[in-house]
Amino acid sequence: MRDRIIGAGFSALGATGLHRWAAPRFRGLGAILMFHHVRPGVSRAFDPNGMLEITPAFLDAALTRVRALGYRMLSIDQAVDELRAGGTAGAPPFAVLTFDDGYRDNLVHALPVLEKHRAPFTVYVTSGFADRTARLWWVELEEAVRRGSRVALQLDGETLSLPAGTAAEKRAAFKAVYWPLRGGAEDRLLAAVGALAQGQGIDGRGLVEDRCMDWPEIESLARHPLATIGAHTLTHPRLARLDIADMRTELGAAKTILEERLGRPVVHLAYPVGDPGSAGRREFDAAKAFGYASAVTTRPGLVHAGHAAHLTALPRVSVNGLWQDLRHFEVLLSGAAFALWNRGRRVNVA
Repeated sequence: MRDRIIGAGFSALGATGLHRWAAPRFRGLGAILMFHHVRPGVSRAFDPNGMLEITPAFLDAALTRVRALGYRMLSIDQAVDELRAGGTAGAPPFAVLTFDDGYRDNLVHALPVLEKHRAPFTVYVTSGFADRTARLWWVELEEAVRRGSRVALQLDGETLSLPAGTAAEKRAAFKAVYWPLRGGAEDRLLAAVGALAQGQGIDGRGLVEDRCMDWPEIESLARHPLATIGAHTLTHPRLARLDIADMRTELGAAKTILEERLGRPVVHLAYPVGDPGSAGRREFDAAKAFGYASAVTTRPGLVHAGHAAHLTALPRVSVNGLWQDLRHFEVLLSGAAFALWNRGRRVNVA
């Protein structure tokens, strides 16, 4: 139902052309686009993490549309410099391309498209994925539900037992487990997903090895003239769920490890999950204290002049795999949808 409502909103704005009329007023200085996986599409009846992947063809089409709309593709460094300066008078809006987590398909499938468009980009690396010590828990959960005919676990002292024989049952079971776990403590989440994965014989480390770049691949990518490597913490936790010491370790140690590996400063950060329940004022202030020049959230929105005072709380536009449609993409770039979503607020850092 939620997806149908969102889709109807996109279609209404796109059909009327109101987003084009609204764009000069709402699009601000530019957009920071958020991507995760870029890989050839595979049709799956059960695909709970499908919003995290787009095809290379759609990436190509999206970047073509960005150019056609007159956007300048800037590196994150260039965008931050411009934002600090209050924008460039009369300049078209900018687009910054960012990729979270450090997936190998960014190197294999996204990079050729980015090179074709001569588009600067940033990859935010979770160091624990690179050295195989962190877990892709959302993938573990997906695989556990996919393999089993029933999902059973202990949650807050209660036994949860859900059918998972059909694709519809699997989707319902995934949501019934995912959202309560994501709303709680990090160790509770990891323990529960780990138990489900173990029960289905899932190799968590193997999932990371298969999907994420290792250090030689990251070091090679860092030498590419279009690439910037940013930090995405040590283990990809929801930082706001950690105590202050662990939160600071995740931010500081990740920066140090990347700088030692790459032999250069790492001054850009992406908060894992990045919504208000995962990163807030405490994390924004800590990122600034550690010397990050910018930090991006997943709070939806475009970049406005007011964000110059909140460089460690920048919004992004999620290029969602469920909406691989250029009409929807253009509506998002116009800022009209975000003006409604954020109730008219251009800067949302509360």
